[in-house]
Amino acid sequence: MATGGRRQDRLRWSKLYTFSCIRPQVSLDDEQSHSLQGPGYSRVVHCNQPKLHQKKPLRYPTNYISTTKYNIISFIPKAIFEQFRRVANLYFLLAAILSLTPVTPFSAVSMIAPLAFVVGLSMAKEALEDWRRFMQDVKVNSHKVSVHKGEGHFGYKHWQKLRVGDIVKVEKDQFFPADLLLLSSSYEDGICYVETMNLDGETNLKVKRSLEVTLFLDDDLVFKNLTAIIRCEDPNPNLYTFVGNFEYKQQVCALDPSQILLRDSKLRNTTYVYGVVIFTGHDSKVMQNATRSPSKRSKIEKTMDKIIYILFTFLLLISLFSSVGYAAKTKFGMPHWWYLQPNKTSYIYNASKPALSGFYHLVTALILYGYLIPISLYVSIEVVKVLQVKFINHDVHMCDEEIGKPAQARTSNLNEELGQVATILSDKTGTLTCNQMDFLRCSIAGVSYGVGSSEVEIAAAKHFASEASGTSDQHISSTQDIWEDTWGTFGSSEIELVDGKSFWVKNPRKTTIKGFSFEDDRLMHGNWVKDPNVGAILLFFQILALCHTAIPESNEKTGGFTYEAESPDEATFLVAASEFGFEFSKRTQSSVFVRERYSSFGNTIEREFKVLNLLEFNSRRKRMSIIVREESGQIILLCKGADSIILDRLSKKGRMFETDTIKHLNEYAEAGLRTLALAFRLLEESEYSAWNAEFLRAKTSMGIDREAELERVSDIIEQDLILVGATAVEDKLQKGVPQCIDKLAQAGLKIWVLTGDKMETAINIGFACSLLRQGMKQICLYLESHNMSSRDSMITSQAAKDNILMQINDASQLIKLEKDPNAAFALIIDGKTLTYCLEDDLKNPFLSLAVDCASVICCRVSPKQKALVTRLVKEGTGKTTLAIGDGANDVGMIQEADIGVGISGVEGMQAVMASDFSISQFRFLERLLLVHGHWCYKRIAQMICYFFYKNIAFGLTIFYFEAYTGFSGQSVYDDWYMLLFNVILTSLPVISLGVFEQDVSSEICLQFPALYQQGPRNLFFDWYRILGWMGNGIYSSIIVYFLNIHIFYNQAFRADGQTADMVAVGTAMFTCIIWTVNLQIALTMSHFTWIQHLFVWGSVATWYIFLVAYGMSFWHLISGNSYHMLLEALGPAPIYWAATLLVTLACNIPYLAHISFQRALNPLDHHVIQEIKYYKKDVEDQHMWKRERSRARQKTKIGLTARVDAKIRQLREKLQKKMSSLSSQTQS
Repeated sequence: MATGGRRQDRLRWSKLYTFSCIRPQVSLDDEQSHSLQGPGYSRVVHCNQPKLHQKKPLRYPTNYISTTKYNIISFIPKAIFEQFRRVANLYFLLAAILSLTPVTPFSAVSMIAPLAFVVGLSMAKEALEDWRRFMQDVKVNSHKVSVHKGEGHFGYKHWQKLRVGDIVKVEKDQFFPADLLLLSSSYEDGICYVETMNLDGETNLKVKRSLEVTLFLDDDLVFKNLTAIIRCEDPNPNLYTFVGNFEYKQQVCALDPSQILLRDSKLRNTTYVYGVVIFTGHDSKVMQNATRSPSKRSKIEKTMDKIIYILFTFLLLISLFSSVGYAAKTKFGMPHWWYLQPNKTSYIYNASKPALSGFYHLVTALILYGYLIPISLYVSIEVVKVLQVKFINHDVHMCDEEIGKPAQARTSNLNEELGQVATILSDKTGTLTCNQMDFLRCSIAGVSYGVGSSEVEIAAAKHFASEASGTSDQHISSTQDIWEDTWGTFGSSEIELVDGKSFWVKNPRKTTIKGFSFEDDRLMHGNWVKDPNVGAILLFFQILALCHTAIPESNEKTGGFTYEAESPDEATFLVAASEFGFEFSKRTQSSVFVRERYSSFGNTIEREFKVLNLLEFNSRRKRMSIIVREESGQIILLCKGADSIILDRLSKKGRMFETDTIKHLNEYAEAGLRTLALAFRLLEESEYSAWNAEFLRAKTSMGIDREAELERVSDIIEQDLILVGATAVEDKLQKGVPQCIDKLAQAGLKIWVLTGDKMETAINIGFACSLLRQGMKQICLYLESHNMSSRDSMITSQAAKDNILMQINDASQLIKLEKDPNAAFALIIDGKTLTYCLEDDLKNPFLSLAVDCASVICCRVSPKQKALVTRLVKEGTGKTTLAIGDGANDVGMIQEADIGVGISGVEGMQAVMASDFSISQFRFLERLLLVHGHWCYKRIAQMICYFFYKNIAFGLTIFYFEAYTGFSGQSVYDDWYMLLFNVILTSLPVISLGVFEQDVSSEICLQFPALYQQGPRNLFFDWYRILGWMGNGIYSSIIVYFLNIHIFYNQAFRADGQTADMVAVGTAMFTCIIWTVNLQIALTMSHFTWIQHLFVWGSVATWYIFLVAYGMSFWHLISGNSYHMLLEALGPAPIYWAATLLVTLACNIPYLAHISFQRALNPLDHHVIQEIKYYKKDVEDQHMWKRERSRARQKTKIGLTARVDAKIRQLREKLQKKMSSLSSQTQS
C-alpha cells in the first residue's frame, strides 16, 4: 500500500483550542503515570504483536460480533425451551406421551403429529428470523480495514479477523473496526476529527489527539520494528472514561479518553489515522453497552397463557368429575351389567378396584377433553402474524422513496404489541432530527429582520384566520387539519393584532441554499449598507463570520465553500454570513480570512483577522468568544451565547437595544426558533496583555482545578459587553416529525427523549418538535459539578441524593398545586443526575414525577442509562414501552423495551440489527402504530377470543355426551370429524379474521387517533371480554348438545320410522357446531373481502363435501357407521335441516342482540365511525364529521396541536385586550 504524506499545511489545533488538546506530560518513571494495580486493570496489550494475544494468559476474543439469539449448538435446546414455555404446548406434550399408553381414546399419531407440526413450524420461523440477523452480522464482520502485516506492509483484512495488538490504518469517512489507541494522523500534530453519532447521538465532531511520543509514526514503513506495551483497564461499558499507560522506549505516558477511538465512530476531516487495537469484538465499549437479544413475548400471549391455565384447571376438574363418576359406575353399576361380562376384569374395568379404574379413566378423560385447549391456536397465530408482517413490509406508505427502504418487521412475535404502546422512548440525533438548521430571522440593533414564518406560526395563523372569517364553527374543533395542508394554498395573509401591529404569515419559499431560508430585502443584496444602523449590522455579520471553530473547504461544483463545523448551528451561521456578503474563506494557525462583497471600496476584498484567543462553548459557559485583532490594530472580543448569559454580562452602555431585543427573542421562541444573542467588546492593548498573561498561566497549568481556573479567567474578559442583536434559526427535523409526534400525542402516547446531546441542544430540539413549547413550565433536575476527594465521595453522594429527592418532591408538589387546567410541565434531567435517580431509593419518586409531566427529556445519557431508563418505565408503569433509535448507542434501550424500532438511516445498521421493527424515518412510526398496530391488536385479540369460544363450544359437547353415557369414555363424534375440526373446517375463517379484519380503514385510523387507545386500554382482550366469550362458548355448547339430543332422542327421522343412532346424532350435532361457529365469526367481522366470504362459507360447504366423500363406497372401510350418512340418512330427513337452522339461530341470536344493544345504547368509537361512513355522513354532513374528528383525539399538552392551541389562546387574549381597550375608548 502506498504511504500517505502528512498534511503539513493544516493547523496545530492544540495551540488554538482553549480547554482541550493539552497533551499530558511524559514521565520517565511511574510517579506521574496511572496506578494500574488491582482488579479491573489487568489488560496488557503488546503493540504490533497480535500473536501474543492468541494464547493464555493473554487470550483475548476476536473481533467477530454476533447479535443472534441462537447458534448451531444452542438452537435446538433453546428453541425447544422457547416453544414449551407455552403452557398449551406443555399440555399437548404430556397428552402425546400419554397417547402411547393403552388408555388413550385416540391413536398416538393423531396426538403426536399435530404437536410436531405446530412446534416445528414455530421453530422454523424462529430459525428464519435469526438467520436474517446472522446475515446482517456477516455483512458487518466482512467489512475491510487496512492492517499491518509485517515488514512495514499494510493489507486489507476483514473486521472479524482483527486481533488485539494489530496496527490498523483507518481512512477518511470509515468507521473504526474496534477500540483503538490513536498513534498518529495526517495532521502534523496528531489530531483527528471523530463523529460519534452512533455512540452518544452527537453530530458535532470530537477532536482526538495522539501522544507526543507517537507523532513520528506517520508512515507505513516506521511500523516495521515497532514494539510497545499498553497497560489499561479491563473491558467495561463506560464510553467517556479510559485509564491506561503507554510504555515505549523506557517512557511511560498516561492515557486518557482523548486518545481512544471507539468502535462504530467515524473518522471525519482527516485523511487517515494509525491506531493499535485495544479492545475487540464484544470487549469493545459499544458492544459492552449492548445486551444479548432478549426473548420478547407480547402481553396478549402472556394473558393467553393465563387463559390456558384456567382452561387446564377446568379440564382437570371435569376430568376428575368424570373419573369419580366412572369409578362409581364401575363399583355400583358394573356388577349388574351382565351384558358387559363383569367377570372378565381388566385394569380399566375392575369392580373390585374402582379407584384404580377411576385413575386410568382420569388419563383417558384428560386426553378426551383436550379439545377445550386448542392445539392449532399457536400455529394459527404464527401463520396470521407472518401474513401481517407481509402487509407491514409491503406497505408503500412506509417506504422511503428517496432511499427506497421499506419498513421491515424483523420478528412477528410482537405485532399486536404495536397496538398497545403507552410510552415511546426516542433517541434524538438521526431519529428526530436530520441535523440541518435554517437561518430564518435575526434582530440587529433592536430591529427585527426576516419575513419568513415557522411551521408553528403558519398553522396557528391559518387556524386563527379561519375563525376571523366566520368559519370557526367548522374549523375550531379540527386543529389537526392544519397540518394536512400546512404548505398548501394558504398563501400570505395579514392579521391585525394589538396596537395596530400586523402579524404576517408567509409560506416559505423553496430555497436552493441549504441552511438559509432568510427573506428580507433590507439586508439582502447589500441593501444593509444604506441602513441607519450600518455599524451594528456590520458587527453582527462579522460575529457570524468569525466566532466559530469551523474549517472551510473549497467546493469545486459551486465555486464557494463548504464548512466542517462542530455543530449544525455554526455551519448555518457561516452560510448566512456568506449570503449577507461576509464569506469565511480561510483559516491559518493565527488568522481568519473573510471575503467582504459589499465593502466601502465597491468590490470584493479579503480581510484578515488575527486570532488571539478562542474561548470555547460548553454546557456550563453557554457561550463562545473569540478575541481578534483587526487590520487597524484594534483588539475586539466577539461573543455569542444563550440570551440569559449574554444579557447578564452587558455593560450599562451596552443595553441600548436590550428591551427590543428581548421582545424579539420572545417572539422567536414562541415561533419555535432557536435563539442566540450576539455581543462584542473593544479591548485596550494593556488590558488585553494583562488578561492574556493570566489566561496563559491557567491554560498551561496541570491539575484538577485547571478547567475551573480557565472558566474563571475567561469570565473576567467576557464582561461589560455591548449587545448587537440575536439570531433565530429553525431546527430542521426529519420530514414529518412534528406531525407524527402530534398524532402520537393525540393518540394518548407519552414521549420521552433520551439523548447524549447537551441539555441546551436537547431543549431546542424539544421546542422544534413541539415536545416543549413557550409557556410550558420546565422542571430541570441537575447537580452542580464539584470536585471531591475519594474519602468525601460517600458523603457527597448521599448529599447529592438528598438534594435530588428534595428537587423531586418540590416539583411534585408544584404539579399538585397547579390550578390552571392548561398548564403543562416538562421534566428535563442530565445524565449525572439520572445516575442517582435510577438507584433503588430514588427511582420510584423520579418515575412518579416523570409520569405526571407532559414530556420528559433526558440529556447526556449513556447507552447503559438509556436501557436502564427504559427498564424503569417498563417495569414501573407496567405498560407497553417502545424504544426507537438509529445508532449503536440505542441498542441497549431497543432491546430492553417491549418493542424496539430501529431507524435504517445512513449511519450504520446496529440499531436495526437489534430491533424488532425497522423503518427508514421517524414519521413512519405514526402509521406503524396507529394503523398496523391498531389492526394487529384487534385482529389477534378477536382471533384468540374466538378460538377459545369455538373450542369450548365444541369440547364441552364431548363432556356432556360422556356423562350422558355413564362416563364411558365414548366420543359422540367420529375421529375424522374431530381431526378436521381445527385443521380444516374452522381454521381458514379464523386466519382470515386475523389477517383481513378492519374495524375502520387506514385513513380513518389516522384521522381519528383516539381509536388507538382501545389497545393500551385493552378493550378487546380484558377479562370481561375473555370471560364473555367463554360464557358464549358454554352457552352454545349447551344449546347444541341438549337441543339435538331432545330433537333426535326418541322420534323417527327416517321415512321408515327409524330413530337416530349415535353416529347420526353426532353428525347432526357436528353440523350445528360448524354452522354456529362460522356464523359467529361472520357476525364478528366488520370488513368483508371475497377471501373472507370464500373461507367462511367455503368451510361450511367443505363440511358437506367431506360428508358426501366420506360416505362413499371406497371410504367404507374407514368411515364405518358413517357410510352414506348424508346422502341416505340425514340428507332426506327434514328434521336434520330444521334442527340445524334452529340450533344455529338459537346459538347466535344472543350475540346478535348483544352487539345490537351495544351499538344502540353504548357504542364504541369505531361503531360511531362505521355508522357515519355507512350512511355517508362524512360527505353529506361535514360539520358532524369535523366534530367527531375533534372528539377522536386525546387531550394532550404536547405536539403541534397543543402548541397551536396555546398560540390561539394567546392571540385571543390579545384580541380581547384590544376589544376591551377600544370599548373603553368608545365609552369615554
